Amino acid sequence: MAACVYIPVQNSEEEVRVALDQLPRDATDILDILKAEQAPLDLWLIIAREYFKQGKIEQFRQILEEGSSPEIDEYYADVRYERIAILNALGAYYSYLGKIETKQREKEEHFILATQYYNKASRFDMHEPSTWIGKGQLLLGKGDVDQAFAAFKIVLDGDRDNIPALLGQACVEFNRGKYSNSLEMYKRVLQVYPGCPAAVRLGIGLCRYKLGQFERAKQAFERVLQLDPENVEALVALGIVDLQSNEASGIRGAMEKMRRAFDIYPYCATALNYLANHFFFTGQHFLVEQLTETALAATTHGLTRAHSYYNLARSCHSKGDYEKAGLYYMASVKEVNKPQEFILPFYGLGQVQLKLGDFKSSLSNFEKVLEVYPENCETLKAVAHIYLQLNQATKAHEALKKATRSDPRDPEGFLDLGELLISTDSGAALDAFKSARNLLKKANEEVSIELLNNIGVLHFEKGEFELALQTFKEALGDGIWLKLIDTEPQSDYIDGSLSDPIRNALYQPIDSSLSARKYKDTQLFHNLEKNGIFVDLPWDKVTTLSNLARLFEQLHKTETASLLYRLILFKFPEYVDAYLRLAAIAKSRNNVSLSIELIHDALQVDDKNPDALCMLGDLELKNDDWLKAKDTFRAAKDASNGKDSYATLCLGNWNYFAAIRSEKRAPKLEATHLEKAKELYTKVLVEHPANMYAANGAGVVLAEKGQFDIAKELFTQVQEAASGSVFVQMPDVWINLAHVHFAQGNFPLAIKMYQNCLRKFYYNTDNQILLYLARTHYEAEQWQDCKKTLLKAIHLAPSNYTLRFDTGVALQKFSASTLQKIKRTVDEVRATVAELKNAVRLFSQLSAASNLQFHGFDEKKIETHVGYCKHLLEAAKVHCDAAELEDQQNRHRLELARQAAIREEESRLAEEQKKVKLEKRKQEDELKKVMQQEQHLERIKEHWKSSGSKRKDRAQSGDEEGGGERRRRKGSSKKRKRDKKTETQTDDQDEYEDDNNATNYYEPENQVNNQVNDEADDPQDLLAAAGLEDSDADNDPAAPSAGRIRGWSESEDDEPEKRPPSSSPVKDNSVDMQLSEGEI
Repeated sequence: MAACVYIPVQNSEEEVRVALDQLPRDATDILDILKAEQAPLDLWLIIAREYFKQGKIEQFRQILEEGSSPEIDEYYADVRYERIAILNALGAYYSYLGKIETKQREKEEHFILATQYYNKASRFDMHEPSTWIGKGQLLLGKGDVDQAFAAFKIVLDGDRDNIPALLGQACVEFNRGKYSNSLEMYKRVLQVYPGCPAAVRLGIGLCRYKLGQFERAKQAFERVLQLDPENVEALVALGIVDLQSNEASGIRGAMEKMRRAFDIYPYCATALNYLANHFFFTGQHFLVEQLTETALAATTHGLTRAHSYYNLARSCHSKGDYEKAGLYYMASVKEVNKPQEFILPFYGLGQVQLKLGDFKSSLSNFEKVLEVYPENCETLKAVAHIYLQLNQATKAHEALKKATRSDPRDPEGFLDLGELLISTDSGAALDAFKSARNLLKKANEEVSIELLNNIGVLHFEKGEFELALQTFKEALGDGIWLKLIDTEPQSDYIDGSLSDPIRNALYQPIDSSLSARKYKDTQLFHNLEKNGIFVDLPWDKVTTLSNLARLFEQLHKTETASLLYRLILFKFPEYVDAYLRLAAIAKSRNNVSLSIELIHDALQVDDKNPDALCMLGDLELKNDDWLKAKDTFRAAKDASNGKDSYATLCLGNWNYFAAIRSEKRAPKLEATHLEKAKELYTKVLVEHPANMYAANGAGVVLAEKGQFDIAKELFTQVQEAASGSVFVQMPDVWINLAHVHFAQGNFPLAIKMYQNCLRKFYYNTDNQILLYLARTHYEAEQWQDCKKTLLKAIHLAPSNYTLRFDTGVALQKFSASTLQKIKRTVDEVRATVAELKNAVRLFSQLSAASNLQFHGFDEKKIETHVGYCKHLLEAAKVHCDAAELEDQQNRHRLELARQAAIREEESRLAEEQKKVKLEKRKQEDELKKVMQQEQHLERIKEHWKSSGSKRKDRAQSGDEEGGGERRRRKGSSKKRKRDKKTETQTDDQDEYEDDNNATNYYEPENQVNNQVNDEADDPQDLLAAAGLEDSDADNDPAAPSAGRIRGWSESEDDEPEKRPPSSSPVKDNSVDMQLSEGEI
């Protein structure tokens, strides 16, 4: 039964029944009824919502706008909630229009109208939750997630279980990237309202998916399908989860879910995009275009539309329609707000622009990709390629280095890096190629011949010939060339014949008349095929085999190299380089005619080959065919439309040689040719700034014009550049640099440069450079070095009469300079005479030569040299006699001076020996005196000790007698005592004086005199200090120490054991003196 609403009739109990499924097409009819009956506003809202459900948007909008008009506000002034609901419905409607609108201006207009309705609703009740929820949705649609979060928070602060506010805040957190917080919000909605729609669980699943919880997300999506089996979003989400497995079964299941979603709702843009992506990889481009066009028509969501355009662009890109692909990529980029949201169209657009040659735009798009994925290896390699096209090699190198660091297991990155560095840094290029080869071998992938060939060439350039040979062999693999490489027949002889049929064919006897032309002979390989041996050479190995032959040339194995070149020509007769290399070998053997013939064979294959024409011109120039060589060089230049730098360089060389030809030397013509040569060399340098031969030629022209500083700078730069390559051998630049130093008068540097060039390039065996070196020694007045250098050159070229003449001139100049010296030794004069005789002999030999004019000598000039040398010989004899006389006088003077020096030295030595003996004798006397004094002191000590022991014995014998007898003998003992003391004092004083005299032997004279005076003034003080008092001194009233001596004497009689010791100024004898005094 259809739903109905009943509109009450004003002032009546009747009602107007309105069936909701039969609403009039014109909303004016229903509006008239609502206005006339002043129907409740909730009925207005119900009818408007029904129109919206039926898709009648205009009627929906008409009813709501009429319900919010000022007239209705006046009628329903007391109604508040219904009016707020109508305004919020209008706000939600215009918010929706703003979200789906693609044009920015219309989008902003819709958002402004929605804002106005929500603000009007807020004026009725600013705390109404539905209004704040509507504002939050509007702000979320505008992208202002922070204010949207605040709006939803206001509602939740009042009612924490408000479901629409919880859902809105969950959506805000999801857009912020805070998936955990969003998940908690959705869980809370389920807790508050378990019977909520299935779409809530869809939000839970999306949060789980973003958190990487794919299994839990899958469970949530499956739960959505249980509640709503036809939920398209859940089906699409489950399909995306299945794609994460990256397995065949998962991909099939995902596509089945996408098809089911498409069957339920054919306008689901996400399902359409995934289906289009699937059909792109299956190659069904027609379906891709149909599905993506439908998706574009079905959605206005920017990111979804970007995916659709991207699918269309990829389809066109794969079909080679780059213009259309670029347009679709550009459309996809425009739908993306930030590259982080969807980066793939930027990469695709960069690829298409790179293909179309728009390098700057392509670089800009690839740089945006690197902002999101800075370590993406493919993008870094693409950027490096663009930098190369823009001549920014440094940035290209940095990009490729970063690519290899980000993915060190990618061999392609190392290959690109090696190809970039191969022309600038061969060592780094070799390392990169080796890394690529090792990675391919680790992955059990085939290593390409091109890669191995590059590695071999780089080893060759570095001079590592053994490694280059191994690498070339590895690249070529098995084949007939292995038999041709080993050309030693001795080990294979069996009974006088070769066991190997290939070698047997190689070493067949050759007619002597044909041996000179063997470099053109390919009959060997025809014979091998006749004998049933198949001669095979794959086309992709030709270049490597040619490089191997070039390596054998460098190793001076020209026979092996010629065999390999002939093998190439046998299978590929149009390979011009093989003809040219064979011509070069013939030229090195001085077989010019065969070399020219081989070049003509090459020209029959390619008559406009610049290399062949230039080589032919060089040979014609060598044959002194100047006009023909000039025509050939011009033909080479015209054949390349002036783009072949070598042809232009050859023309420049021709003009230079034409300028310096001695037989036709005219100043005007010479200047013309030199200027033309300079122009051609400069042209080559403008096109190829690194061309060393052009720079060398320009330097030669400048040197000929006298601009030595500029020429020297050029030669130095060329020399430095040529030193790092094994392929570039430029001795000419060393010689030219030495010539410049010679012209500037810097002879030491010129000599050093000539010597280094001889040693480095010619193993000291080039007589022409030896002649340059001799001339430099001559100009530097280093006559002996000049003579030695010329003699070495004569040894290398004995038939060169010019060297002999130059040697005679050098000897003549040496002799003249020696004789002109103010001071010269007799040895120098004798050497001068000998050299003059040698010079006369050399000139005499030259004058007797039959072909004198052929060597360019004038007989009169030689006779002049001979006469001058003989004159010098006569003068040298006089100088020799004078020098010998002066030498004898000098030797006599030197001998006299030597003898005088010897006598003076002998006298000095004798004086020194005398001083040494006197000093030694003095030291011995002093030592003897010291020993005598020590012995005398020891005797005094022994005497003192013996006298003290005698006194002690007498004291003991006196004590044994009675006291009465002691008193009777008191007077007599005192008298005897005084007499004995007097004697002892006299003896001790004499000994003491002797001791002092001995002790003060080394003291100064004034010190000894003072001591003697002191002792003479007061001799009793010394005796008292020694404990040897004189008893007679008691009667001397003038003695200063008499009272002290008497006191000690009295105490001695009373208490002899308690008497204190006296101090003595003589420290060495103080102890002995105290003991003696105590014994008295």
